[in-house]
Amino acid sequence: MSNERTPLITSGVCGLAVTAVTCGAASDSTPESNSETPSRGPRKLNTFFGVMVPTVLSMFSIVLFLRTGFVVGHAGLLQGLLMVVVAYTIISLTILSICAISTNGAIQGGGAYYMISRSLGPEFGGSIGLMFFLAKVFACGEYVLGLVEAILNVFGADPDSSVSEGVRVLPQGYWYTVLYSSVVLLLCLLVCLVGAHIYSRTAFVILLVVTVSLLSIFISSVAVKPLDFVITHKGSGNQTLRYNASYTGFNTTTLRNNLYSNYSLDYSTNSVMSFSTVFAVMFTSCTGIMAGANMSGDLKTPSVSIPKGTIVAVCYTFTVYVLLFILASATCDRTLLIQDYGFFQRINLWPPFVTVGIYCASLSAAMCAMIGASRILHALAVDQLFGLPLAPAAVKSSSGNPWVAVLYTWGLAQCVVFAGQLNAVASLVTVFYLLAYAAVDLACLALEWASAPNFRPTFQLFSWHTCLLGILSCLVMMFVINPVYSSGSIVLLLLLLLFLHYRSPTSSWGYISQALIFHQVRKYLLMLDVRKDHVKFWRPQVLLMVANPRSSCQLILFVNQLKKGGLYVLGHVQLGDLDSLPSDPVQQQYNFWLSLVDKLGVKAFVDLTLSPSVRQGTQHLLRITGLGGMKPNTLVLGFYDSCTPEDFFLQDTAFCGSSVGRGSEGDYNFGVDLPSLQAHFPPVRHVESPRWLTPEEYVGIISDAIKMNKNVCLGRYFFQLEGEDKDSKVDGSERTIDVWPLNLLQPGSRDYEDVCSLFLLQMACVLNMSSKWRHAKMRIFLNVETQSNDQGWVVNEETFRELLKQLRIRASIKIVPWDSVVQHHSQPGGDDSAGTTQALSEDFLTAVNCMLMEHSSQAAVRFLYLPRPPAHHSQSQRYLAQLEAVTSGLGPTLLIHGVTPVTYTDL
Repeated sequence: MSNERTPLITSGVCGLAVTAVTCGAASDSTPESNSETPSRGPRKLNTFFGVMVPTVLSMFSIVLFLRTGFVVGHAGLLQGLLMVVVAYTIISLTILSICAISTNGAIQGGGAYYMISRSLGPEFGGSIGLMFFLAKVFACGEYVLGLVEAILNVFGADPDSSVSEGVRVLPQGYWYTVLYSSVVLLLCLLVCLVGAHIYSRTAFVILLVVTVSLLSIFISSVAVKPLDFVITHKGSGNQTLRYNASYTGFNTTTLRNNLYSNYSLDYSTNSVMSFSTVFAVMFTSCTGIMAGANMSGDLKTPSVSIPKGTIVAVCYTFTVYVLLFILASATCDRTLLIQDYGFFQRINLWPPFVTVGIYCASLSAAMCAMIGASRILHALAVDQLFGLPLAPAAVKSSSGNPWVAVLYTWGLAQCVVFAGQLNAVASLVTVFYLLAYAAVDLACLALEWASAPNFRPTFQLFSWHTCLLGILSCLVMMFVINPVYSSGSIVLLLLLLLFLHYRSPTSSWGYISQALIFHQVRKYLLMLDVRKDHVKFWRPQVLLMVANPRSSCQLILFVNQLKKGGLYVLGHVQLGDLDSLPSDPVQQQYNFWLSLVDKLGVKAFVDLTLSPSVRQGTQHLLRITGLGGMKPNTLVLGFYDSCTPEDFFLQDTAFCGSSVGRGSEGDYNFGVDLPSLQAHFPPVRHVESPRWLTPEEYVGIISDAIKMNKNVCLGRYFFQLEGEDKDSKVDGSERTIDVWPLNLLQPGSRDYEDVCSLFLLQMACVLNMSSKWRHAKMRIFLNVETQSNDQGWVVNEETFRELLKQLRIRASIKIVPWDSVVQHHSQPGGDDSAGTTQALSEDFLTAVNCMLMEHSSQAAVRFLYLPRPPAHHSQSQRYLAQLEAVTSGLGPTLLIHGVTPVTYTDL
């Protein structure tokens, strides 16, 4: 994938043969040579030659000479002027966006594609770029058909005569039209392959020829006297249709008769015209507005030349079209306008003036479209968005000419000419161009709404209002012109978007979506007021402390199921002191951790810190992780025991060596390939290896979290849990979740409704709602002393069942007599709330463990009550020893201590 500062193509531009070839002739470098700093030729083009000439030439196409009468004849002067105003309003709004984007940085090869892809990202840019390429291809075919029509008007044999007369020697018919169009396309192909640089130097001469032709038309309208004509067309079968038409000169009656619309049969397509079909033909004259913006890299002062040159060119062409419309409606009767599209030749002082102008404008526009389309295709191929099908289009000649892309374009344009008539493809061309213009407006709108500080174009005459109005006007006119083509083009756009999205071409261009997301997230975070929190909308927001991901991946995956749409943060403490280091080592690690998150497929953030101790670092993370109303309320830790951890990287195929190099071929991996990821995280700890933290520090972290009003969960044996990876199809139907809501280390406690017990139930319920545990069975075990004289446990059971019903928790309740366990309790009635840990006998701890093994050995995961840690660090080892003894050999177990209310029974 190309770097953003690497020119997509060295040859230049989209949409204009003149500019494209000029750049191509000036640069012979290869993409490889430009991988860091593109070598640019001298900026030598001024506003007139760099922007005005190519833009005017692109807009003076077929419509100027061959469809002015068609538009005025069918739509009338008033609706014709309305079409011009609407069309130029749409392109004017788009021009404002083009000027804004182009003056915010140099536009390189690819034109509209470059603007959109570098603003909206590869998915949107690639899909719109391909559709803009198709628009150029169809436009090329349309201009060639127009040129052939003009040639046949002069040299075509009279359909009423079987004998050739004078210069009218070319036979007419559908297949003859296709043949002549193919010959013209072949000429364009040869010029684009061989002599494109010669053609580029004639751009100004072509503009002079077209200007002289225009002047001859205006002079002729005054100098030529009224004339009468007989116009013949070949009708259905072999009949010949004759029409009497007249040129009246400037006449108020003629003007009055031509004011209003009179949509009738189009002799070229034999279909009745309407406002939408006529507008579609007329709008093809407005498709060259990007020619100047494409040259920003070769202009002396692009920030001045692009806005000024484009706006002046558009104003000039607008004035010419309005004057021509008025002239035609005031001097020619409607029959002449409708039945002879080349009527300007009939009423000219010297008809060859107009003939040469038509040929120059048509051939120039066709070559512009062919070369512009080939440059877009080449840019798409260089960016490798569509893979193998477009790969050959990246090939260039030694002079920098993308000749394979030219061949692609020629082949597709050859298919277009089988339409046979210009008007037949005008609607499709217009719809594609309108969609591309809407995308440019969308790109500018996104940049404006993102409020990125680096978006500060020197052109300031735009706002989000103009961008939005441009988008809406383009979309509305698309459906006015042809709802079927519009719907089809949007469906094609969506399919291309989906294709590129699932193909996942990652780039270093920068994504406007990230800027927009940031803008919206910041706004909504400010609206997320912690003072308005309510228990019925509570959800777990988890900070999971990870020492080494190699041994913690299963716990990371499990907690991902436990978060229930809440905040999920992976925290890590790097031991060290910033005072003794030259730079912060943590900053360099973020990409590795984020790549780990991508590999595991979890929806988690990463927060790293540097601290002299793990405990102090964890305090930092508990305080500063998150923002506003999104801050962790639950701390999850791995269990502190002597088990030898397993290396998950050796088990998961995502981390295996067979994947090495995969990212470098298709995806941009943000500088972290698989070998680098594996090498970054150290091997798992051996039994003899020193620990990073002491038992006292570990228990201190638990105590700190509770003091900070955070819930605490300790996960043990989660390396044994299977089916949590993203490719697993497990739905939980064969799993069981066991919940023990009683504090098993304090038998005297019989409160099943305290905050901690309810929090434990809530977390089990949350897990039961996740995708991989949705169909798991949940069992709740109530420990009772059945041999005592107190039968209150029966009442407690009923009360508990009613509580579960109110909390909408679906679970089966299991009554577990534990008289034989309680009898081993050495100090009944003790309370750990005073900050001391009871000295429990080994027999009691073993009995509790045996009870758990007896009833929960087959469970997939167990939820146990985590007693409050001791206040004094001298009792930390005893506290951990008791937890280790109770959970020994159980399998995946989560010990939970909750401090915040999380359940609510009302609506």
